[in-house]
Amino acid sequence: MSPFLAFGVGGFGWQEMIVLLVLVLIFFGPKRLPELAEALGKSLNKFKSATREASDEVKRELDDVKRDVEEDPNGK
Repeated sequence: MSPFLAFGVGGFGWQEMIVLLVLVLIFFGPKRLPELAEALGKSLNKFKSATREASDEVKRELDDVKRDVEEDPNGK
């Protein structure tokens, strides 16, 4: 990942991560943090799954087109 993609100004170091964690703890509280982490994990898994499904569908379609072209190169 390019360091300029994180908030448009450089990447995150360990100091920034600690500050971010402290802000999250202050804003949401320690009791709610596991719920937020679980929701984030589920969202990421759904995104990965949807991306994988879309990629597989595109590959299947390309394979179908390739097979059709190989069967009838003149398109008739």
